[in-house]
Amino acid sequence: MRDQKKKYLVAGLGASGMAAARLLIEAGEEMILYDSNGELKVSEIRKNLPQDCDAPIVLGELAESVVGETGVCVISPGIPLTASFVKTLREADVPIWSEIELAYRYGAGRIAAITGTNGKTTTTALVGDILRRKYNQVNVVGNIGVPYTSKALSLTPDSVTAVEVSSFQLESIDRFHPDVSAILNITPDHLNRHGTMEEYTRVKESITANQTGEDYCVLNYDDERLRAFGEEKCSAKVIFFSSRTVIPGGLYLEGDAIVSELDGRKEMVCRTGELNILGRHNYENVMAAVAIGRALDVSLDDIHEALVQFKAVEHRIEFVREVDGVAYYNDSKGTNPDAAIQAVQAMTRPTILIGGGYDKGGSFGEWIASFAGRVRLLILLGQTAERIEQEAKAMGFDQIVYVEDMEEAVAVAADRARKGDAVLLSPACASWGMFKNYEERGRIFKELVRAL
Repeated sequence: MRDQKKKYLVAGLGASGMAAARLLIEAGEEMILYDSNGELKVSEIRKNLPQDCDAPIVLGELAESVVGETGVCVISPGIPLTASFVKTLREADVPIWSEIELAYRYGAGRIAAITGTNGKTTTTALVGDILRRKYNQVNVVGNIGVPYTSKALSLTPDSVTAVEVSSFQLESIDRFHPDVSAILNITPDHLNRHGTMEEYTRVKESITANQTGEDYCVLNYDDERLRAFGEEKCSAKVIFFSSRTVIPGGLYLEGDAIVSELDGRKEMVCRTGELNILGRHNYENVMAAVAIGRALDVSLDDIHEALVQFKAVEHRIEFVREVDGVAYYNDSKGTNPDAAIQAVQAMTRPTILIGGGYDKGGSFGEWIASFAGRVRLLILLGQTAERIEQEAKAMGFDQIVYVEDMEEAVAVAADRARKGDAVLLSPACASWGMFKNYEERGRIFKELVRAL
């Protein structure tokens, strides 16, 4: 428990950190704001705080005196737990909380928490739409773009909150306890941070750490790791979904029908042709969202209505426009190979693919293998371009063009595309180094396409 005589230390003063700081200010807590970047300007930081906030701002090295004043550190997700100041805090027995832990401590109501390597944003958005069919107080927060901490103090016992949760946030939870959790899939990603797949998997599965037999956990039966976890280790009631196997008591894809057996009888939820989102991975996202909705008592009729009205989220296989018979799709949120594979497989036309970016570690082999019969030209940019080219050529794919930036990528794609083709931005890499984030990358791509 936090020593009430001590202060919160908010570490990392980007969007996440400032949202946590504003929660603490509104809650009347004492705090210290900290960022290891000594080049930041205190005056600029204060512009993002209430005028009457006089909390100390510490930049650069974390002094022992500050550590001594700290009761709890609220850490931004972008800061690795290997940072030297984190080690110092832990040696002083200071608890480290993620923003979702802080929000949970101050929030109220029921929670559906969604994690996984891919599909989190689509599933969380869809869960929000489903929940709004039954509940009046619904919030959709987390990695989807609205900090959980920005809503926590407004939550009531009647609130129902859908939270998109990343592995970075799960590293520092303590009491965080969702009523319904979901792990959509686990494939290699962020290995530069987590080190091994075993550790990455452990962190993802920790979303269930505080759940009991009164709670629900929704898991992908087709993922061997998650199947074993659900059958052997998970403490919550497990609901499995599958796009490849009939799951008695779960949800599954049967032909073009999404089927539920959650209530002890077989019921068709909807047909895939009724949906406005493409690809098997999205049918899996739909099944996960249905399971969450049913676990929170939303009727199948209300769920069906939400499903057929739902549109793709921005930057995830988002149709931009058609120009001269060529369809352009923005999948900038495809920031790892597995996500990008899903986008490639969703294309129904010969595809010119724009890829490359920041290197997070891991292989591009499976992504390249998915090109067969689908991708006729690969346009590469960014830090990973050369490594992707080497892997592709080693696998027999050599239809590759290098470009310097997104403007050149779109120009080359438009020049090389034929009527009936698709041009797909699905980079399989993070955006860092060339763009602020994947949203900026996708926005620039769309602006360039709309200017053709």
